[in-house]
Amino acid sequence: MAGKIIGILNQRRKVNVYREIADFKGVKRPVLTTGTFDGVHLGHKRIIQRLSELALLSGGESVVLTFHPHPRFILYPDDHSLKLLSTLNEKIDLLEKAGVQHLIIHPFSREFSRLSSMDFIRNIIVNQIGTKKLVIGYNHHFGRNREGTFEHLKEYGPQYGFEVEEISAQDVDQVEVSSTKIRKALLDGDIATATSYLGREYSLQGMVVKGKELGRTLGYPTANIHIGDAHKLIPLDGIYAVKVELEGHMHRGMMSIGMNPTVNGKERTIEVNILNFEKDIYNKMIKISFVKRIRDEAKFAGLEELKQQLHKDKLETIRIFESGLAHGDLNL
Repeated sequence: MAGKIIGILNQRRKVNVYREIADFKGVKRPVLTTGTFDGVHLGHKRIIQRLSELALLSGGESVVLTFHPHPRFILYPDDHSLKLLSTLNEKIDLLEKAGVQHLIIHPFSREFSRLSSMDFIRNIIVNQIGTKKLVIGYNHHFGRNREGTFEHLKEYGPQYGFEVEEISAQDVDQVEVSSTKIRKALLDGDIATATSYLGREYSLQGMVVKGKELGRTLGYPTANIHIGDAHKLIPLDGIYAVKVELEGHMHRGMMSIGMNPTVNGKERTIEVNILNFEKDIYNKMIKISFVKRIRDEAKFAGLEELKQQLHKDKLETIRIFESGLAHGDLNL
């Protein structure tokens, strides 16, 4: 039976997306979870797996309620420190891959933030969504001033006709997984920790734009990438071995994030040299997945010294891929 359930859960289906709670209607026995789900990391996936299991066992359908923009952008508009692990489109794709059947993306506003925990239970969970089972993560809070708790839900669940299940803390080597810890790892350049917590490689998506073409003169042409979402987290400056997805094909690459100090650069750039690749890809969308950080950004005495270092970086990138450090796609 367990094998049959796992087989069913592994069948990917297209998620139904609703842009506000009012659009969500007529789902059979909704099994609900709610949260921001930034990055859809291993802890989130454990919640969604249990959500899907309960939906299957109860003859219901899995529902995720999330919010856009991120609540902190509304509650603390002057605090620009928060960067996100996933854009909205990335989050939709990741939740679909995780097996969610219905995704409600409700606009978050100050008015919505003032909803009391009781009003959230009565008006949202019960009246609008019709929840039969509710799955929440460890230490989850909701409602005005985060006053709602698991104990609160357990108390009122029977009164309003739904069951509640809390997922315990998801640990990796005894360390609780959280989006905050993944953000810190990436900002520290700790790609290995971020990968282990995410259960996949962290990635960026953007459009290839015109740059100064310095790399081309050195024999290492780079694609300059523009990230359209200003809230997307960019890892620590430095040189990285990366996987490059372009028009459905995977390539090896080495990426530079930083200010290009050897040529006195004035702006932070994101550039990737795709190994053994020479096509014109301006204005193409590209996806970069981080495999390993190679070194810090450095200022060299001149272009010849920089070129010599780029050759070393390329050899190290090839070594990293041949050692099998990349998640999947090992035949790149």
